Amino acid sequence: MIMTKPQAVIIGVGDGLSAAVARELARDHDLTLAARSADKMAKLASELGARTVQLDATDEEAVAALFDSLPEAPRVVIYNPSARVRGPIAELSADDVRNAVEVTAIGAFLAGKHAARHVLNAEPIDGVRGTILFTGASAGVKGFPQSAPFAMGKFAQRGLTESMARELHPQGIHVAWINIDGGILNPGRVEPEEKPGSMLRPDAIARTYRHLIEQDRSAWTNEVAVRPWVERF
Repeated sequence: MIMTKPQAVIIGVGDGLSAAVARELARDHDLTLAARSADKMAKLASELGARTVQLDATDEEAVAALFDSLPEAPRVVIYNPSARVRGPIAELSADDVRNAVEVTAIGAFLAGKHAARHVLNAEPIDGVRGTILFTGASAGVKGFPQSAPFAMGKFAQRGLTESMARELHPQGIHVAWINIDGGILNPGRVEPEEKPGSMLRPDAIARTYRHLIEQDRSAWTNEVAVRPWVERF
């Protein structure tokens, strides 16, 4: 009998955190990477032998088609996309705000909906069908000045995750929101000389995703925050 690797889907792939998570999962999962830009995924997909799907995360038909095209129900689904519009509240364009919230919140809902639709059909392994994770930010806990659209989207995403967790945990699906509470040391970025150790390393964050995926269901986490060790709370 040929054993196949479990399916993992990562939506919103770039060269930073999502790439680190993909590399973390590639050794024991068959990966499907999805993003608006095919170019951003090409090199990583070639490196990892991953399948790619060009995708607008706010398009429900496209999101549904992504999950319908998988050879079997995914065991891991990760949603990364978000959008920001900065500016004084009195000057923000409603259309710009609406578009930002569509990506961060509605896209997360669509991914959660169609991921759940398939993961619920997976055969449980030790009572667990799969894991759905959403990449959050500190803006989902505290709104910052001139950043209302990002806070709106991340607060909605956090609420979505909590609701999904309460509904789906008893059905064997682990749902969690990861609060990335700090700047990420993505390729091309450097830490300020006066603040060494102040940024989160993508590969270290990726290991937190791995931990959530492998958590025992008797102690599932539905929300976790990661932040630099030098931060004063």
